[in-house]
Amino acid sequence: MSDEKLLVYRFCAVVMYLLQIETLRAERFTVTGVSVLEGPVLAPFGTVLELSCQLSPPQNAQHMEIRWFRTHYTQPIHLYDDGKDLFGKIIPKYVERTELLKDAIKEGKVTLRIFNVNPDDDGRYHCIFKDGKFYEEHITEVKVIAGSSWVQILAHPPTTKGVIVECHSRGWFPQPHSEWRDSRGEIIPATSKSYSQDGDKLFDMKMTLLLRDSSLRNITCCLWNPLTGQEESTGIVLPDEMFSWNFIWKMFVGALLIVMILFIIIPSIKLHILEGCSCTHSSPWCVAMLIATLSTATLLLLIFSLYRKNRESLKIICSKDEVGRREPLLQSDDKPLTLPFPLLRLSVNNIGTITTDFATCVLP
Repeated sequence: MSDEKLLVYRFCAVVMYLLQIETLRAERFTVTGVSVLEGPVLAPFGTVLELSCQLSPPQNAQHMEIRWFRTHYTQPIHLYDDGKDLFGKIIPKYVERTELLKDAIKEGKVTLRIFNVNPDDDGRYHCIFKDGKFYEEHITEVKVIAGSSWVQILAHPPTTKGVIVECHSRGWFPQPHSEWRDSRGEIIPATSKSYSQDGDKLFDMKMTLLLRDSSLRNITCCLWNPLTGQEESTGIVLPDEMFSWNFIWKMFVGALLIVMILFIIIPSIKLHILEGCSCTHSSPWCVAMLIATLSTATLLLLIFSLYRKNRESLKIICSKDEVGRREPLLQSDDKPLTLPFPLLRLSVNNIGTITTDFATCVLP
C-alpha cells in the first residue's frame, strides 16, 4: 500500500512540475510602453516621433523578432530579426523614414523613430516581440497635431444685403473648431463654414458672416485645436461707413422718385388730360416724360458709380502671419505697403491695435 501511495505521489509531482513549466513558458514576458503619460502620444507635424516599448521582466531581445506595424501584421513599418534590420520588408510609405534605436536592447527596450511626421501617421502602432512561437504586443495611440497662427479677416465691400466678412486660416490638424464672437465674447452664428485639405493633408478653413447692421461691427474670429487647446484669434472693428451706404442709397432713390412724381410726372399727366394733346416731339407731355426718363437714368448711373467707388475704398483686410505680425499690410518699420489692389493703409499704435481712418484690426 505504501508503494502505491509513493507511486501516486511521484506521478502528481511530475504533473505539477510539467504544469509549472508550461505556465512559466506561457508567461515568459509581457510588452509594455515606456511613457508614463496616459492617453495618446501627441506628435507635432514635421517633427521626429519616438515610440518605445520594452520587455517585462527585462531580458536580452537581440535574438528576437521585433515588428512594428499599423493595421496589418504582414505590412511592417519596421522589422528587426535575429540582430538585423530588414529594410526590404518595410512598406513603401515608411522607407527611409524609420530607425530602430537598440542601445538598450539587451535590457529588452527598443525605440522606433519616425521622421517628418505627417497626418498619415495618425493612428495606432503595434509593437511585437516574438521569441520562437511565443509573442506579446503593446499598442500605442498617436495623434498628429498642427496649429497655425495665420488668421486673416477679409471684410468685403458692402452690398444691398449687408457686409460679408470672411475668416481664413490654414495649416491645422485635426480639423479646428471655429466661431465668431462679439465684443462681449458671445458666439455669433456663422453664415457658412467650409474646410479643405492641402497637399500635406493639413486643414484650411473659411468661415463667413453676413452683417446687416452696425450692432455687430466689433467681431473676432477664433480658432482652436481640439487636442492641444491652442487658440488663435484676430479681431476687427468695422467702420460705420460700411453700414450707412445701404440706407443712404435707398433714401436717395426714394427722394428722387418722390420729386419726379410730384414735380414732373403728375403735372405732365394733368396737362395731357386737360389739353388733350397728342404725344409729339414738341408736346409738353412728351418733353416732360423724356426729361424725367433721362434724369432718372443719369442719377441711377451716378449712384451706381458712387457705389462702386465706395465698395473699392472700403475693402479691408486684417491678417496675422505665422510669427504674430500683420501681413501683408505692414513692413518691419511699420510703413504701409503698396499693394496691387485697393486696401486701407494701416499703422500700429502702442496699445496692441492696428488702426485706420475707417477700421481697427485688433491684436489677440
